[in-house]
Amino acid sequence: MVRWRAGTVAALRRQWTGAVELDVDLPDGTRLRALAYPELVGMPEPGDRVLLNAGALLMGLGTGGYALVVALPDRLPPDPPAAGDTRDSGHLVKARYTPLQPILLGVDEEASPHRDLLADADDLGGLPVVTADLHSALPAILAGIRADAPHARVAYLLTDGGALPAWFSRTLAGLRDDLVGTITVGQAFGGDLEATTLHGGLLAARYVLRADVAVVAQGPGNLGTGTRWGFSGVAVGEAVNAIATLGGRPIGSLRISAADPRPRHRGVSHHSLTAYGRVALAAADLVVPADLDPELADEVHTALAPLESRHRIVRVPTDGLDAALRASPVPLSTMGRALDADHAYFLAAAAAGRHASTLLS
Repeated sequence: MVRWRAGTVAALRRQWTGAVELDVDLPDGTRLRALAYPELVGMPEPGDRVLLNAGALLMGLGTGGYALVVALPDRLPPDPPAAGDTRDSGHLVKARYTPLQPILLGVDEEASPHRDLLADADDLGGLPVVTADLHSALPAILAGIRADAPHARVAYLLTDGGALPAWFSRTLAGLRDDLVGTITVGQAFGGDLEATTLHGGLLAARYVLRADVAVVAQGPGNLGTGTRWGFSGVAVGEAVNAIATLGGRPIGSLRISAADPRPRHRGVSHHSLTAYGRVALAAADLVVPADLDPELADEVHTALAPLESRHRIVRVPTDGLDAALRASPVPLSTMGRALDADHAYFLAAAAAGRHASTLLS
């Protein structure tokens, strides 16, 4: 449950789109690192009293290592603008029935300027859509797309398996110039557009953002229990089904690693094998880099053999992808491992992006 703390803002630290880091002093002399979302709680200032949810930080859980600001109780932010401001005339409630539920304008709601575009939309028209288990794959997929299609319009759909506020992601803040927009779907919020479902978000990517390629992945903070079914990346298989149902082209970015110390994630992660092998009922292009280390390549081939009856295994050349990855505008890191520490992981994601670029008309 919630581990509450109250303290005083000592200093503001880094800021990025939608988020600000704080140092917070507690009455017992402890100093905590905290994170605030000004859109939800207002902009903190040194000297403000803050209420914190410190559970994940105190227990050493999750991505980021923050206490989260729940309120500035002595200086509440003003109400949103009066009805008539399009941004605040929606009724999508996300993070529903939690104390900080935001009420947002859905991209396809009656008050949305995009309503007419989406009212009868039902077909992605072959849009290539790359699906990935982890948020850390996003910049690598983008690097692969940009290597061969530098001017492609790429949209990102942030699903609700990890961080719900898009603002949490420093990676996403650093990629704003590389994306035509972010769509937050399900319970996730804070994107350029808000969608109720992945299906609606995909159609918004195609018709509102006019994307050439879309990427679907959860926000930072994958949840997993170490069991076959107990991980939030199961939703990758459901994304494949949604993409295919709407006439898109699903492309699977496989989670491949020779560096992960956990046997279940070596070679092809059990996350990918379960999501694509058991959950996805539609066919996808599952992308394998053509130039993996021979031992790792054998492991990958063996792991994917049972999936070949349903999916298309596509081997993609990797020439130029290492340079593209090293030119990423944001740092590459997965589970604390940078590019050279887990090269196969990032190479696999970049290869999926490259394959998507070959499908552009």
